[in-house]
Amino acid sequence: MASQKTHSVSGAWRQASRNFNLIMLALFLWPSQTSAQSRAEAREYDQCIELAMRAPDLGFERAIVWRDLGGGLAARHCVAVALYGLGQFREAALRFERLAEEYANPDLRVSLLGQASTAWLMGEDFERAHAALSAGLEITPFKFDLLVDRSLVYAAAKNYWDTVDDLNRALDIKPNNAEALVFRASAYRYLDSLELAEDDVDRALALRNDHVAAYLERGNIRRLNSDKNGAREDWLKVIQLAPNSPAAEAARRNLETLDITSK
Repeated sequence: MASQKTHSVSGAWRQASRNFNLIMLALFLWPSQTSAQSRAEAREYDQCIELAMRAPDLGFERAIVWRDLGGGLAARHCVAVALYGLGQFREAALRFERLAEEYANPDLRVSLLGQASTAWLMGEDFERAHAALSAGLEITPFKFDLLVDRSLVYAAAKNYWDTVDDLNRALDIKPNNAEALVFRASAYRYLDSLELAEDDVDRALALRNDHVAAYLERGNIRRLNSDKNGAREDWLKVIQLAPNSPAAEAARRNLETLDITSK
C-alpha cells in the first residue's frame, strides 16, 4: 500500500459491506399479522433469511423451493439475499430492484434500493449503485444512511468532491456521527485538504475515543504531515484496540512501510 494513500474510504466500505447486515423486512411484508398463516409465513421468512446469510448455498435452495411453493415476494427476497451471499452481486442487485418496483411502501422501497446499491457496489458497478441510492433519495431526500452510502459509492469511484458533498448533507442531519466524520476526513485527505481532514478525525475521536477507523485515519494524516512518531502511535493504537481486525492489518502494513521509508 502506498505510503500516502494508506487507507481509502472505498476500501473501508467494501470491507464493511461484506458483512451485509440486511434489514429484516417481515413487518413490511406482513403488516398486520393476526392469523396463524401469517405468523407461520413470518417464521418461514425469518428462518430463510437466517439460513441465506449463514449458509447461502443452502439458503438459496430453501428459498427456491419456498418460492416455487408460492412463497411470493418474501421468498424472492430470500433468493436475492442468498445470491448476494454467493457472490452473485449483479443478479442479486437486479432482484432487489425488481422487488423495490413492486412495493408502494416507501420505507420498504428505500430499504430494497439500499440493498441493491450494496450489491452493485460489491460488483464494482458504481453507476448502478449510484442510481439505486439516488432513487432512494428521491423518495426520502434527508435519509442519513442513504447519503452516507452514496458518498461511499462516490469514493469508490474516486469522486471525492461529491463524496464530501453528500457527507456534508449527512452531517447536517447528524452532526455528531463519528463514522461520517471519519469518512469525510478520508475524503478530505484524498483531496489534499489535510487541515480539514484532521479537524474531522479529531472530532470523531472526541466523540468516541475508541474509534478504530479514526485512529487509522489520523495516522494516515499524520504521516502525510511528516509526523512519523504520531502516525506510529495511532497505528499501534489500532492494533491494540482491534488486533484481529482489517483495520489492524492495514495499520501493520502502514507501519512496515513507515519503517522502510524511515531507513
